[in-house]
Amino acid sequence: MKAMILAAGKGERLRPLTLHTPKPLVQAAGVPLIEYHVRALAAAGFRELVINHAWLGQQIEDYLGDGAAFGLSIVYSAEGEPLETGGGIFRALPLLGDQPFALINGDIFTDYPFAQLRRPLSGLAHLVLVDNPPHHRSGDFALCAERVGEAHAEQPSLTYSGIAVLAPALFAGCQPGPFKLAPLLRRAMSEGLLSGERFAGRWVDVGTHERLAEVERLLAVGH
Repeated sequence: MKAMILAAGKGERLRPLTLHTPKPLVQAAGVPLIEYHVRALAAAGFRELVINHAWLGQQIEDYLGDGAAFGLSIVYSAEGEPLETGGGIFRALPLLGDQPFALINGDIFTDYPFAQLRRPLSGLAHLVLVDNPPHHRSGDFALCAERVGEAHAEQPSLTYSGIAVLAPALFAGCQPGPFKLAPLLRRAMSEGLLSGERFAGRWVDVGTHERLAEVERLLAVGH
């Protein structure tokens, strides 16, 4: 199974850190955020990795290179224009092949065991969900018997973690250009083709200076 890290975000809320550094290279405890993912994917048995980038993306290529130093083969999908999540993945599909692939947002920090993603996919997508963080109390989806659905009174909501397995067929009918991933996931959900799991371990959406500081606290405790 190949993996893709989404690394095209500009990181507006992490300024001034991201004025001259792409968000995935912002450091936590002296290590770029994206490097935690790269090393964890290699340790989980992944060998082929695709990374998309836009803002200051050449810095990411210069830092990670071809992946050999990490035991991986890395190829890059450079985006000249902002393509949003869906459009960025769609552009990278020729690099990902025709089999399901793991997807990880470059701006999260987690100890999720990526090896669990390397299993057969039933449906069009599998999402890793987490308890709703303080900045996203409303959540995104509900989970019932490993099926993802709409949240309601009897089925409390959970938040999409930015970790998933996607089948290329999820993007059937899509056209090049900017578009979001969420509508494709909700379409798959309505067709009963969206599975999921709840993860209760470490997870931080590193979108602000405060949450970056939270990651550094977690790393300090871990050591």
